[in-house]
Parts: sequence; C-alpha cells; structure tokens
Amino acid sequence: MPVSRRSALLGGAAVTGLALTARPAEAAPSAAAFTSARERWVAMMAVGPSRVEGSANAVLRKLRPSSRRPSLWPDLPLGNPGTGDFNRSYNRLRTLALGWATPGTRMHRDAEVTEVLVDALDFLHRHAYNEHSPRRGSNWYWWEIGVPRALTDICAMLYDALPDDRVKRWLRPVRRWCPDPGRRISHPGVTETGANRANKAMVVAMHGVLTHNPRLIKLARDAISDKRGHGRWSLLRPTKGPGDGFYRDGSFIQHDVFPYTGSYGVDYLDAVAKLVVLLAGSPWKITDPNLDNVFDLVDRGFVPVIFDGLMMDALRGRQISVQGHRDHTSGLRAIEAMLNLLPAAPEEHADRWRALVKGWFARNPALVPPPSAIPILADPAVPAGPRTVGTYVFADMDRVVHRRPTWAYAISMSSSRIAAAEGMNRENLHGWYTGDGMTYLYTEDLTHWNDELWPTIDPYRLPGTTVDRRRRAELPHGARHRPATPWAGGVALEERYGVAAMRLRAQNSSLRARKAWFLLDDAVIALGAGITADDGRRIETVVDNRNTHTAHPQLARGDDWVHLDDVAGYVLLDDDARMKVVREKRTGRWRDIDRGATTGGDGRRHTRHYTSILLDHGVDPERARYAYAVLPGAGTAATAAYAADPAAEVLANNSKVQAVRSGQVLGAVFWRAGSVAGLSADAPCTVLIRQDGCRVRLAVADPSRTADEVRLTLPWPVRSIERGSRSVSLRKRTVTVRVGGSRGHAHTATLLLPRSREPRRNPPQREP
Repeated sequence: MPVSRRSALLGGAAVTGLALTARPAEAAPSAAAFTSARERWVAMMAVGPSRVEGSANAVLRKLRPSSRRPSLWPDLPLGNPGTGDFNRSYNRLRTLALGWATPGTRMHRDAEVTEVLVDALDFLHRHAYNEHSPRRGSNWYWWEIGVPRALTDICAMLYDALPDDRVKRWLRPVRRWCPDPGRRISHPGVTETGANRANKAMVVAMHGVLTHNPRLIKLARDAISDKRGHGRWSLLRPTKGPGDGFYRDGSFIQHDVFPYTGSYGVDYLDAVAKLVVLLAGSPWKITDPNLDNVFDLVDRGFVPVIFDGLMMDALRGRQISVQGHRDHTSGLRAIEAMLNLLPAAPEEHADRWRALVKGWFARNPALVPPPSAIPILADPAVPAGPRTVGTYVFADMDRVVHRRPTWAYAISMSSSRIAAAEGMNRENLHGWYTGDGMTYLYTEDLTHWNDELWPTIDPYRLPGTTVDRRRRAELPHGARHRPATPWAGGVALEERYGVAAMRLRAQNSSLRARKAWFLLDDAVIALGAGITADDGRRIETVVDNRNTHTAHPQLARGDDWVHLDDVAGYVLLDDDARMKVVREKRTGRWRDIDRGATTGGDGRRHTRHYTSILLDHGVDPERARYAYAVLPGAGTAATAAYAADPAAEVLANNSKVQAVRSGQVLGAVFWRAGSVAGLSADAPCTVLIRQDGCRVRLAVADPSRTADEVRLTLPWPVRSIERGSRSVSLRKRTVTVRVGGSRGHAHTATLLLPRSREPRRNPPQREP
C-alpha cells in the first residue's frame, strides 16, 4: 500500500511557527481548515527519532496476532476487558504509529508498517473496542479517555495513508463512549471536571477534525469554557472550591481532595495547550478572554514546582508509584505544554518561559529536549534563565515550596480538606505517609528522586514525617484518608521566607503532634511539639532519608550534628531527642508498590543505598518534642559552626506556640491564643514579621480557617500602616487582620514604627 506524500510531517515544522499566523477564519469550514488543524495536531506529537525508534521497533518485533486467543501480543490477551490489555494494545500501536510518522526512523512511512498498523487496528476493532463492545465492569477511563486518545492520535498520524472507510469505522466506538466532553457515559450522573474534561475535549475535537464534523469541534471548544454549565466547570477560570480545578494561588485539585499539579494538572495543561494550538487560526479558535488565566497558572502553579525540568514528587500524587512516569516524564510533558502555548502567550510570559526552559535543559543534560525546544536552545538571543527563587504557599492544596538558588524544599501536608494519600487502581500501595508532613529536599543531585527511590525507600521512614512504626496494609482502592483537623498551611513573606504548619492526627493510631517548618535563606528549621501516643509502639521523626544510589557517601558527626557529603548538614537545636543514623542497602520492585492493570511495575529487583537520620521518641511518648535545622549544601565545617552558634533561635516550641527568630525575621505558629518574644495573637494563625529599619513587613494567615479575625500585638508600638491588604487595620498597638473567608491565604502589610523620620505619606495604599 503506497504511503501518501501528503502524510502529516512529524517534526517538519515547530509548533511555535504554526498556529497563530494561519489564515483568518472562514465563514464556513473548508476541507483545508480540517487538514490544517490535523497537521497542527500531528506536529505537536513530534519527538526525536532516538526517543521512539527503539520502542517502536520492539512493538513491531513482538507483534504476534492470534484470533484463537484474541491478542496482538501474547502478553496482552483481549478476552477480559477488566485487565485493561485492550487499552495497552492501543497505546502500543500509538508508539508504532509514532515511529512510522517520525522522520529519521528506519520505519518512517514504510508501506509494510502501514499495512501492519491498518490490520492491527481492524483486529482491535473486531475483538476489543467497537460500538457494540460491553464494558463489563472495567475501568471507565479506558473506554472514554484512554483508548479514544490513543486512537485519534493514530488516525491523525496515518490519515493520508489510510483507506477511505477506515477512520470512520474505527471511530464509531468513540462516538459511543466519548460523545461529549462534559458527560461520563459510564456514570451518567457525573459531570467531567479538570483533567478529565480537558482530555475528553481533546478527543471530541480530534474526532471532529478527522471526520470533518464541525459540530463536534464546536462542542469541544464550548466545553472548555463550559458554556452549557454557565462556566461552573470552565477549564479557563480558577475555582474557589471545594473540589476539582485550578485555584488562583496555583493549586490544582483532582478527585475532589488530592493535590495533583504534577499528574492530572499536567494532563490538564497539555490538553488545554494542544486545544489552543489545534483551534488557532481556524473557524473554531478559542476566543474566551479567560484564556489569559492559563498563562498566569503556568507561572503560579507549574514553574514553582519544576526543578531543573523535574516535576516535584510532592505534587504527583499516586503517580510516584508508576514505573513509567518519573519526575522527568511529568516535567517534560509540562515543558512541552508551555512550548505549545508560546505562540498564544503574551510576550511577558513567553520571554520568561523561553529563558526558563533554556536554563532547565542547560542544568539537566539528562533531559532529552523535544523538537519544539531545539530552536530556543540554539538561539543565542535567549538567555539561560536561573533557577526560580521564592517561597510559595499553596493554601488550597496544603503544599508549601521554598526555593533558594542552589536548593529547594517542598512540604506535603493534609487536613480535613486535603487527603493524605490516594489509593486507586492498585497504585501507590505504600504511600501511607506521603501527606503526613513529608519533606522533599532538592539539591544538585538531580537523580535522587527518580533513581528507583520509590520502590526501594523505607515507606515507614519518609523524610519529615513523625510516624508510628506499626505495620500497614496496602492502600486500598478509593483510599482518601483526611485527618479530622483543619490545621494545615502556612504563610510567606516577600516571597523569601515562609512558615508551614500542620496538626498531625495519624490514621488508625493515637499518635498526635504539632509540626512546623520555618523556611529561611540558608536553612529550614523544623519544630515538633506535643508528640503523644499510647498504642505501645515506638514513634520516630525522620529528619531525612537520602537515596545515595550505589554507595554510602562520607558522613561526619558531632555531638548534636550530622553532615552528609554533597547533601546537607543536620543540627539538633534542643536536647529533647538524639539523632540516630541508619545506613542500609534496600532492595525493592516497582511491582511491590504498583500492580495496576495498565500501569503495574515489573518484577526486577533494584538495590539502593540509604542514609536515614532519625529522632527516636521512644515507646508511647508524652508531649515529646524536637527541633532541628536542615542546612542544604552546607559543608562539614559550616555545619559544625552552625551547631556551635546557630543563626536561628528557637523562641518557643510547645502545644500553644512554636516560634523562631533569625536575624530580623521572626516567625510564629500560634495554635491558639498566646504570646512569644513580645508578639501576641488572640486566635490561631501563622505569622512572619521582618523589621527593616523603621518599617516592619508583616504576613499573616489562618491555616485552621476557624477565625474571623486575628488581633496581633507586635513587640513595638506601630505608628501607621504604610500599605497593605484591605483586611489589615491598626488601632493603637493592635493590628487586626480579617482572615475569615480567605481560605488560609496570606494578608500582608508594611507598618511604620514611631521612630520613622520620613515625611507623612499619602493615605495607605490598599492591595486587593
């Protein structure tokens, strides 16, 4: 069968040169409009030949069709849809089609491979996925999103080489299972939201493009804005919650209670970006003015959680357990989405993103740039941007990220709003403690989190957590434990300093604790108080647990400090607990933590070396506490010097107040009304203040979301408010902050002290 010269050219043109310079929209769609849209879609799938050739050849080499026991590959029998093997079969064919469509591969536009693909798709249509196939209790996602996405991609790549009747025939089941982006056919009462809605919009739009059906394309475009639902489930407007969607502070929630920026959030961004490009310059282009919110979301929600191209695991949910989806996999998909959005993005965003992308690839040469990044990397006019620096409190998903020039620190918390860990489809089987105050330290070792860490790390000793060492059963399907406490969140000041805090109520255990982190220029100070349990089991706090790969690196110790070479220094700041170091080789399999039907890991054994730094609180502690400093990147001498003369002072560490002073910065967590170092609060809150001469910078939040207002008395008399949020007012020495209804977000102000010699200013400037 000859291969048409008009076949879509993968990689033939960068997406950045395509979309927004296309012909003006025509009054009625022409055949050319559909062709142009399809070619844009295919261009966005472009990969380098080295990324696909090996896997495509493996798919072809192992293909062994059998009608007796219907299957295309012996390991993927099609008789039972509950196994998901039909979904995996379509994904394999997508890989083969991508190899066929990619210039530079040996199978590029090969006529024999074309025939193999056509026969295989006919086979799957007969035996696995057609308009009459029963779902028989299998995962709805495979029928309504998984297979339709793979199938529409395959048809787009092969389009000009296919017999005339094939595309419509193969897409008939898509018309049955995914006719509308906003509806779930398998569960008629469910309205699609977030990433699922975005994925379905892609399927419906491409179904329309491939079958020249403008109604379907319009339906997909309108679903993006949710015109039928008056915008309630719009993909372009931030939500105020609760539930799925992206929030104005950059948070992204899926499945109602799970932070998912790095997984479903990437799906969402990828889908929206591709839809923007697909429809640009066409009769169906997106004109919703809320599209600008997506560009802001990239800066607020994605850039802060990408470290040199790696998506932080604190935001990847149960996907951390999936062998084929590492932090670099999610990071690259987010980068590709950003690149797809470039033509539509305002220049202020586009310039910043180009520099960021160039910097990420420059610092992480292990990442393979997609074709759309090559022009940016080769352009001498684009600078390599530095690492993102700042402190980000994602109050709507109980996450805090603190970034300095050479390291980053993320904290995963949970509350009555945000679940601790998701168990679903037999994935994330050992993820019990990933939302119990787990901390993620990122350093120059860019392989720490992706070098087989999740199947080999001790799941009972995750960094930052305080745990009951009882044995746990695997997380069941549908697990979504939410602690019976609203207390989780924090506050940032000047995007430079931060405080995070959570009240720990361990699942099925009597363990209770108050945990706080103070995020400074060169250190993280961690405090724990009120650590209590009575189940007759040992309680530990894990200062850190480092994957050191194939060997134990040099370790230095003092009486109250530990230094791990090329990682950090760790310093005890009180004598209530002692540091214990455990060094071990651990072996595990991806299959141990993920046995999902379509994602399950393999049974190969991996061995890695770990250094665990622990605080042993003993059996059944009563009001135990801890205080330690993490000094990322510090050398041995600097760690010893810090232990001898800490730059941060612990002012309070009890069940009422936890507070730290470092230089002119004072941070406090008031679990209830209290005072410390001349600072008092009459309600629960987190506070950061920094004195700068005759000015005081103030940031306040109520992570408990229980107070209407917080009245603060500062250590100094205050003359006036120079500028600040409308919610901040001053009367005599009392600063009142109206926190009610603000969902744990920050309220800030700059206060003037009486010593000011500055001339009287205009009335206070109020921020929205």
